[in-house]
Formats: sequence, structure tokens, C-alpha cells
Amino acid sequence: MPLSNLLNDLLTDIRDPHLLWQAVTIAACVGLGWFLARQIRNNYGKGSAEEGRNGVVHAGVASFGHVLAPLLVVALIFVAKLALAPFLHNVHLLRVALPVFGSLAVIRLAFYLLRRVFARHGPIGATILTFEKIFALLVWLAVALYLTGLWPDVFKFLDGTELPLGRNKVSLATILQATVSVVIFLMLALWAGTALEERLMRVEGLHTSLRVAMARMSRALLILVAVLVSLSMVGIDLTVLSVFGGALGVGLGLGLQKIASNYVSGFVILLERSLAIGDTITVDKYNGKVARINTRYTVLRSLDGTDSMVPNEMLVSGAVVNSSLSDKKTRVVTLMTVGFDTNLDSLLPKLEAAVASLPRVMAAPAPAAMLNRFAANGLELEVGMWIADPDTRGSVLSEANLKIWSLLQAEGVSFPKNASVPDQT
Repeated sequence: MPLSNLLNDLLTDIRDPHLLWQAVTIAACVGLGWFLARQIRNNYGKGSAEEGRNGVVHAGVASFGHVLAPLLVVALIFVAKLALAPFLHNVHLLRVALPVFGSLAVIRLAFYLLRRVFARHGPIGATILTFEKIFALLVWLAVALYLTGLWPDVFKFLDGTELPLGRNKVSLATILQATVSVVIFLMLALWAGTALEERLMRVEGLHTSLRVAMARMSRALLILVAVLVSLSMVGIDLTVLSVFGGALGVGLGLGLQKIASNYVSGFVILLERSLAIGDTITVDKYNGKVARINTRYTVLRSLDGTDSMVPNEMLVSGAVVNSSLSDKKTRVVTLMTVGFDTNLDSLLPKLEAAVASLPRVMAAPAPAAMLNRFAANGLELEVGMWIADPDTRGSVLSEANLKIWSLLQAEGVSFPKNASVPDQT
């Protein structure tokens, strides 16, 4: 029986006792589906990333729980329809329930994919919420057209309306099918790329930059394959993309050199592993910790919490000071000028012992205090110490200066009146 007549059949069979059995069956399927989904989330969703592979599975089941419930309801209603069809006079209500709960499952699945791809590390943006509302509205509109029997007429109109595309004409139905196909495959490709990136970032045997490069390349390859497969499934000749490829090449040659250079530089940085996430670097006037390496720019987070987006071309073509490329140990130096009457034989060992008592100062190499030079108005002393993490340079230097100041006051060390304050590094 065509689905377009289901509503009329339901109105006709409103007094049929079989309709009550179908309603009870649907209610039971809904309750059982939601109960099973909750049990699965409770039993398999209690895991953390520290639990290894099982933790990844648990986290995936927990995040997929909102999609699991409508999927189970659709499966249960489908099984119930097959089981009750030989015994009941009709199963019209069950046939109506299938597309309704199926559309709910499609909407939940789309929301799950969107948030897994675009809202993993922060709050959900207004753009994603707007797109979700539009997508849900379109899905429910399609279900309404399908149930009322208007969909064949709408599709016939779209298929009969053609738009000129070069020398060929393409119908609105083909364009709509191509759009839906590209969006579906693209979302699946982005979701697969995100899942692969999360898996790669947990592999401890690979360098961080290599893991990021593999994740970026895999995502780009998945997106390319998704677009090509979706277009070929609709029946669009892929040779027409050669025109687009030529136009893209001309655009890169004329106006997109900087963008292309930054993208290529991003992959060069990731592949040669000259930078890694967590390194403390200085490039041009920017200094900070590498927070993220994108294909076009690198995000540096400074000590005051501000983020600087440095184009990758600067990191490849310019000089970069990396404080933690081969070794994260960093030497911190503080300078001071004391009077000529200071007893250095007694003061220098005490300066070394004072900074050595700080918890974040390394014992090996040991701190060293020395006479740096004879200034015009006093003796310039240098106290150097090694720390394990360059990110703590500022706080360690402050603690060391406080220790040194207390020691100098306790020892009664004199300071030249016109002494200039040297730089602290």
C-alpha cells in the first residue's frame, strides 16, 4: 500500500481494535529503546581516557548515547511490524511511526556528527545551533511531504526544472541530490578525520608534529575522497572539475601565493618536526608557547595569556629561537651591582646556596655565581641557574631575586648609589 494513503487509512481504521495494539506496541518499543540505550550508556559509558583503549570505547559509547535511543526505537518498531503483520489486519500506525522515529534518529545523528567535529573543545557556537535548527526543520518538512503524499509531486517539479550549466543543463533534483550527497559524505569524512586525529594523538611512539601532520593529511584525503565519491554517485561527470582545477591554479599563481605558501609551510613544519606543541619559541617580536599548529598559522600563547597567530611562512623563512627543541632545560640569569668593598669570597657561595634552595632550580647543573665585570661604580655579579621548564622562567626568576635580596640585606652588602639596574634574563 503506498505510504501516501496511510493517513487516510488511519482515519478509516480509527475504531479498529488492531490500532490500539499498534499504539501499545509503539509505546512499548519507545520505552524499551530508551531503557536499553540508558543501560548501554551506564554499563559501557563509564570510562576515562586514562583507561587506554577501553576508555576510548567507553567515551565513544557515552557520546553516542543520544543517537542510540532513537536508532533502537526504529529497529524495535521495524521488528514489531514484521512480527505483527501476519496477525493484524493492518499495520498502518507502525508504518507511520517508522519514518517519524527514523527522522528523529537522522536529526540526532547529524547533531552528533556536527558537535563531534566543530564543538569538541569548547561551547557550541551560534552558527552550529542555527544550522542544527535549519537541518531539523528540513528533515521534518521532508517527512511531512512524504507522509502526505506530496513528495512525488515536489520531486517531479524539481526534476523537470533545469538550469543551464555551461553547455549542459542540470535539473534542480540533481543539484539537490548532489548537495545532500556531498553534505552527508563530507560530514562522515570530517567525523572519521576527527576520530582518526584523536586516535593518532594518543599514540605515544610518534612525535607530536608527525601525529598532527598525519591527522591533517588524513582529513584532507578523506574530504577529497568524500566529495569525489558523492558527486560520482549522483552521476556528475568528474571531468568538469578540470576546469575548476585550472581556475584554482591560476588563482594560486596570481593572488593566493601567501595563502598557499602558509599552507605548504605548515606541512613543512609538521613533517620536519622543527616545532612541536608545547615548545617555547621566539619569532620576530612574538614569544610564547606553541598551543596549536594549524595548516595556515601557528598559535603562540604568551605568559600573560594572550594568543598570537603567526603565519607559518614566518616560521619557515625567518629565524626562530626554540627554547625546548632538543632540551627543555633553560638557564636563567640575574645580574646585580654591588659595592667595591664587598667580600666576594664569602658572598658568592652564599648566593649559590640561596638559589639552590628553590624547589624548581635544578641541582645538576648546579647554580653558579660569578664576578661578571668591573663596572664604573661597582662589581657586577651574575647568578645563573638551570630550570627544567622554560614556561616557569618568570616565576623562578622572581623567587630567586627575592632570595638574593634577603641575603644581601642580611649580609649588609652595600650598593652603589648611581648603579644602573642590569637586564634580568
